[in-house]
Amino acid sequence: MTYCLGILVRDGLVMLTDSRTNAGIDMVSHYRKLRVFGEEGKRIVAIASAGSLSVTQAAINRLNEGVEIPGRPGLHFVETAPTMFRVAEVVGHALRQARREIDETVQSEDVQTGASFLVGGSIGGKAPTLFLIYGEGNFIECGMDTPYLQIGELKYGKPILDRLLTYRTPLPEALKVGLLSMNSTIKSNLSVGLPIDLLVLRPGHSSAITFRIEEGDPYYQELGLRWQLALQDALDAIPDPPYLPAAEG
Repeated sequence: MTYCLGILVRDGLVMLTDSRTNAGIDMVSHYRKLRVFGEEGKRIVAIASAGSLSVTQAAINRLNEGVEIPGRPGLHFVETAPTMFRVAEVVGHALRQARREIDETVQSEDVQTGASFLVGGSIGGKAPTLFLIYGEGNFIECGMDTPYLQIGELKYGKPILDRLLTYRTPLPEALKVGLLSMNSTIKSNLSVGLPIDLLVLRPGHSSAITFRIEEGDPYYQELGLRWQLALQDALDAIPDPPYLPAAEG
């Protein structure tokens, strides 16, 4: 299991992924799930992956080597697609082809091959866009009404997004909300864990900020502690429910 989150607000794009791929009793392993394609100053395309590691790795290899698209001659690359919509199309074909081949290989085995991608970025300094690519290769685009997309372990990190995030949320606050969403998921599910990889991209920029949050990161630790204390203070400030009988004194 994993948790990947993309947030698209007026001020820019935030993408976050955990890096845990296995959380067994005696083995915890990690794998980087956020990959960045493109050329500095021209295009930035970030791809976050969730699901079968063999499928996502095979799809990424296809993207590096070139993707065949029926009815269109030649090989197609993320680095040469003219628009982010075309980038999503190329990634969708790569994912579908990779999953189909692996399904044929393991058809007699009880092997899970479900996988999905978040694809976000900007070409030529245009406003960033964000897409969710399903395992079948089809995709949807993030919009203003719900300015985020998730893949992997969704449920623990979703409530804070719905309560605090809007399209007009300033970018620093959007990043905080995203980190709290990730923190809440890690708190509730052992299969999601640090390090966290993040990317931030502003409109009009063809370069992105990337960072890895490791165990012991002071800001991340303080963020989690302050959120826990703020929730406790809010709970204490809410009057007791009127549904209980008065305490005998």
